[in-house]
Amino acid sequence: MPAVTVDNILTLPRVSEPAPEAVERHVQSVTTAPQGYEGEGFPVRRAFAGVRQEDLDPFIHLDQMGEVEYAPGEPKGTPWHPHRGFETVTYMIDGTLQHYDSNGGGGLISSGDTQWMTAGAGILHIETPPEELVMSGGLFHGFQLWVNLPVRDKFLPPRYQHLAGGDVVLLASADGGTLIRLIAGDLDGHEGPGSTHTPITLLHATVHPGARLHLPWREDFNALVYVLNGDGRVGPERARVGMGQLALLGPGAALTIEAEREQESRSPNLDVLVLGGLPIGEPVAWYGPFVMNNQQQLAQAMADYRAGRLGAIPAEWVNSH
Repeated sequence: MPAVTVDNILTLPRVSEPAPEAVERHVQSVTTAPQGYEGEGFPVRRAFAGVRQEDLDPFIHLDQMGEVEYAPGEPKGTPWHPHRGFETVTYMIDGTLQHYDSNGGGGLISSGDTQWMTAGAGILHIETPPEELVMSGGLFHGFQLWVNLPVRDKFLPPRYQHLAGGDVVLLASADGGTLIRLIAGDLDGHEGPGSTHTPITLLHATVHPGARLHLPWREDFNALVYVLNGDGRVGPERARVGMGQLALLGPGAALTIEAEREQESRSPNLDVLVLGGLPIGEPVAWYGPFVMNNQQQLAQAMADYRAGRLGAIPAEWVNSH
């Protein structure tokens, strides 16, 4: 799992330990992501399955894409499809995806890169493996997160951000045993490069065997820990977690993640996504690629899509395919 790394983690800025009086967040639940298929048939784990929407707010959906080793000719993506009312965050750990959208955004998302797309009022886009990856095959692993927008921002103009792997803020835990890649939001005064409409913090941490990651966390945010690979424990009760499991944490100002001393050879470290955000607290009406506040708005989104009001596939893409 390369993503972005450094030769010597001890050269990085350290994240401070939480204050001694900080209340630890307890584990409220541990759920296991069911496996399925998305788009043209690539495997995913549905990380938020079984968790109440109220506990996820402001997040809507999280798919772990892969990890899969494709043979030549096997890589798959998604067809052109619409979105309205939220933001999509696509983070590639291994492999590449090519993105195009009806607003002129796009580019190659490679290992360690993040694509941040604000669908807002409406957009069409496609995510597909580049031709050279289809021909060669190879490792494919990443995730896509959906971040809700409050009613005041549902109809913002669409926007695209490409965050190269080199843009990610690299930090070390206080004990030097964890590499932290801060993608968005604030962590102990460090700011990730992602520009968000809804206040969130999103990071990818690699916790070395036997290390303990003890993070300060905004009290008004929720907190979720999703295990990409490896074995570990979360919270003061040291609840066991493994690959494909999500720990939902309760209130508090600090969270703790530990990596087991013994890890399997295929996953020598514990890799986790840690995310949290300020709950929006508004009704959620979600149907397919649209996330709105009520059924009438969903029906309007579908009507607008059918009428071509969410954008058009760019002519240059049509002409080249």
